[in-house]
Amino acid sequence: MLIKNIFFLMAMVLNFGCKSKNVDSHIENRNTIINKDDDAYLKRLDKRINEINLYIENKNVYNKEIAFLLDMKISSGKNRFFVVDLQNKKIIKKGLVAHGYGSIITNTDSLKFSNVPNTMATSIGKYRIGNSYYGKFGKSYKLTGLDNSNSKALERNIVLHSYKDVPEQEVDGAICLSKGCPMVSVGFFKEIEVLIDRSKRSILLYVYY
Repeated sequence: MLIKNIFFLMAMVLNFGCKSKNVDSHIENRNTIINKDDDAYLKRLDKRINEINLYIENKNVYNKEIAFLLDMKISSGKNRFFVVDLQNKKIIKKGLVAHGYGSIITNTDSLKFSNVPNTMATSIGKYRIGNSYYGKFGKSYKLTGLDNSNSKALERNIVLHSYKDVPEQEVDGAICLSKGCPMVSVGFFKEIEVLIDRSKRSILLYVYY
């Protein structure tokens, strides 16, 4: 009996040890439904999805099926740009996104945010993705800030665009910096470009921390 109990306890310890969570596995599984018992970034994502659904509920100008969520608490070298299914709370695409060099706080991993022109900082808040145009970085999308924290996005020329130096895959450490724009890789831009151009209604982009 004593031997059986020892084996039982060992099995329990091994079983609990196997339940440690891997953040990447949640992202890679595109059918993962977000729930409140998951990792911290998924809890933040869940909260923002609820906020978006509430915000667009009676606004027919917005796409009610998908939205883009950018979690600035995640390191820039890791996937933190999420395309989500708003109704089923599923991550359907993910990629890297750069933040503004004006958001850097020296000698820390934290970021600061600003809505002030010429700060070159990222602005948090909800954005309406507008029309595309061709500029310095090729095809780009105008962004209209919908909150007090990003209301000067048009004045600051904050746009969604790609850049060749943004990696296509996750890397160790930080990636290149933007002048305040959400800047993604060329390959990922092509993926989200299709979603934006095919949408009959504006897609909401939400930058949060």
